[in-house]
Amino acid sequence: MAKDQNSEAAKKVADAEKASKKKAGKNGDRPNIFVRAAKAIAKFFKDLKGETKKIVWPNAKTVLKNTGIVLAVVLIIGAGIWLVDWGLSEGINAVLGIEIGAEETTTEAAAGETTTAAAAGETTTAAAAEETTTAAQETEAATQAATEAASEAE
Repeated sequence: MAKDQNSEAAKKVADAEKASKKKAGKNGDRPNIFVRAAKAIAKFFKDLKGETKKIVWPNAKTVLKNTGIVLAVVLIIGAGIWLVDWGLSEGINAVLGIEIGAEETTTEAAAGETTTAAAAGETTTAAAAEETTTAAQETEAATQAATEAASEAE
């Protein structure tokens, strides 16, 4: 019987602890959100300071060595990409039968035609300006003649 009473008492104590934990888990005794946020921010910066102390910075010799390695790898990779690009371009030009020299000649000929057309356009523009000036003078003369005729008619 003593064991039964002890086990019942133990159950009561355990139930009481569970009930108190449930109460404590509710918002009754927790600090407000601002206090919790301030504590979280303070903990973050404390952890940040601890992690910063763990950083091992390389010395100058190691930095220069690693920089040289990076530059060498970049140059090698860049040269490889250039070679592949050049090879593919040459292969496509060979398949299509395009000659780069022919393109340059065509471009130069087209530029010459454009220059000739521009020069002709300037001549045409000058001739059009002269015609416009002549037409304006004729209109002005006709207006004066009409004004004189109207004056004589009065």
